[in-house]
Amino acid sequence: MFEMSFRIEGVVFVPCDRCLDDLEWPIESKNRLVVKFGKEYSEESDEIVVIPEEEGTINLAWFLYEFIALAIPMKRVHPPGKCNKTMSSKLKKHATKNTENEDYASDDVEDMTEEDVPEVADPRWDALKGLIETENDNN
Repeated sequence: MFEMSFRIEGVVFVPCDRCLDDLEWPIESKNRLVVKFGKEYSEESDEIVVIPEEEGTINLAWFLYEFIALAIPMKRVHPPGKCNKTMSSKLKKHATKNTENEDYASDDVEDMTEEDVPEVADPRWDALKGLIETENDNN
């Protein structure tokens, strides 16, 4: 059995989720991998791998790739004001509008949560709401 510890530090280049320009993202990760010998190859868990005794070797490239990929956050955007100005202006042009028809600034879009987005009622649902209210009144 082998127990391996990996400490990965570096930089990856990923596309910005907002403007699609390259973004330099620092990576720092500590991972552990346990390799056991057995009859056939299997991954018992995220950290434990069994390899055949007669083979005796393991390619770590895929494991290193996974460690790095898991260290990259889901949301990757430039700091406010650093995005491509052309793309930011197009994003602002097509951004969601609230009830007063004011555009959200492109930098505000990244900080918004689902609760911050104003709910615009679709008039097609009004008829269904009336049915629910009628049903509740009959009970």
